[in-house]
Amino acid sequence: MADAHRASPPASLEGQVALVTGGGKGIGRAIALDLAARGVRVVVTGRDERALGETIGELSHGGGQGRHLAGDVRDPAHLAAAVARATHTWGRLDVVVANAGITATTPMGAPDAAARARAILETNLLGAYFTFDAAVAAMRGPGRLIAMSSVLGKFGASGQSAYGASKAGLHGLVRALAVELAPRGITCNAICPGWVATDMARARIDQLAAESGKTSDAMQADAERAVPIGRFIEAEEIAAMVAFLCSPGAAAITGQALSVCGGVTNFAG
Repeated sequence: MADAHRASPPASLEGQVALVTGGGKGIGRAIALDLAARGVRVVVTGRDERALGETIGELSHGGGQGRHLAGDVRDPAHLAAAVARATHTWGRLDVVVANAGITATTPMGAPDAAARARAILETNLLGAYFTFDAAVAAMRGPGRLIAMSSVLGKFGASGQSAYGASKAGLHGLVRALAVELAPRGITCNAICPGWVATDMARARIDQLAAESGKTSDAMQADAERAVPIGRFIEAEEIAAMVAFLCSPGAAAITGQALSVCGGVTNFAG
């Protein structure tokens, strides 16, 4: 029998159980739908119960199995309840995707920067920590922990100090957990998207356009030209990376911050 540190999930993802935070919209919804299409039973969490219900409705319409639970990742009690929803319903937990996150500009010296920074750090970094902490006790191993980081965890951007710090902090988190959990056959990695075609990205484009005096379409075109492949990433492409990290072929990948960015981190590691 293989040692625990060499163990990997079954060749198919069929029958596994996943928890996806921030699963009501954008990347989280794409991840939940992709995993469900591969036979994974999924619990999605988030603050918007209606959006979560829509994810589960779409997932079920495609033949998948899912449950949802509304709440905030800053609340450890909510995350414990989400883990319990998975284990009480299906008896196991194999995959955890800490995807929930928020963004806002936090220029130094701005009157409300401290409050915004606190919300970002607590949601993006502590939320992922609390998610993994709640899940690990329920995971029998082998398993997969995946944190949704960003290319801004690898290089800086003006006004994004709190967001960048929260995402860079995830890299330290997955590196430490990769070592800690390796004996149990649990891998831990971060995914670093660049611009992804989501509502959150569109809102950021609109904000940048307003600040620069450009139209949103012009700002979108500028942003796309800055990506070597010439376009934004699709949420489904991030979901495909999650699925790969859950596969047997990724059993030796752990403690990494993997960019899916169209080439914008060529010189950022």
